[in-house]
Amino acid sequence: MTNSFAEFARAKMFLIIGSNMAEAHPVASTFLKNAVMNGAKLIVVDPRRHRLVDFADMHLPLKVGSDIALLNAIMYVLIEEDLYDKAFVKEHTTGFEQLKETVMAYPPEKVVDICGIAAETIREVARLLASVKPVMACYTLGITEHTCGKNNVMSVANLQMLLGNMGVEMGGVNPLRGQNNVQGACDMGALPNVYPGYQP
Repeated sequence: MTNSFAEFARAKMFLIIGSNMAEAHPVASTFLKNAVMNGAKLIVVDPRRHRLVDFADMHLPLKVGSDIALLNAIMYVLIEEDLYDKAFVKEHTTGFEQLKETVMAYPPEKVVDICGIAAETIREVARLLASVKPVMACYTLGITEHTCGKNNVMSVANLQMLLGNMGVEMGGVNPLRGQNNVQGACDMGALPNVYPGYQP
């Protein structure tokens, strides 16, 4: 995780993709809901309408497995409308031209049939993401447990770098484990093949 849970309460905006935090991470989702009730924006990208959607400014119920197409379309809009953080991209990233070449093949109008989200909604999401700085992204198994899970994760990271939301407080990429405190249980030796502290 690039952010601490303490930063959740002060965040200005969240992008939650493939994560039912209210059930899998109730403590973290409480921090998030408190931030939203204090004015933070929330975009939930998930095929399901779970409890977190009730707090969201926007819910994108995309078709299962279409995360990359949707994220590419959002990045298309950011580049096409010149909304991305050019200074951050120039100073802190590599491969921008390759990314641009890829996402330019994903205009929102083309992606509608793939992900089931209206083109204007995709444009609205991109503009909203660009209007608030920083944005904190969180995801769980909803994007990682796919055959293209690695690419889903890389697309989220590419979006955050395009927006300049890396290396700053309250802006980053936060992969939450599948259930609350799975990491702590593993750290304490609940894995069958290691002792506490991951000792052989």
